[in-house]
Amino acid sequence: MDYVSALLPPVVMAVFFGAVIRVIVKTQGGDKKAKEDAAVDAAIARAEAARQASPHAAEAPKA
Repeated sequence: MDYVSALLPPVVMAVFFGAVIRVIVKTQGGDKKAKEDAAVDAAIARAEAARQASPHAAEAPKA
């Protein structure tokens, strides 16, 4: 019975990992995709605007 206790945790983790991957794949796209894409685009635009607003941030630090 030692083999059962040795194999049970990896099998359980593999099943849960497969379930997580399945949920991730099934939730991609759909009706929320445009909203998520817009949020990412807005975040990128804010980061780009902040980077361009401070010209010294783009310079490499001097050692």
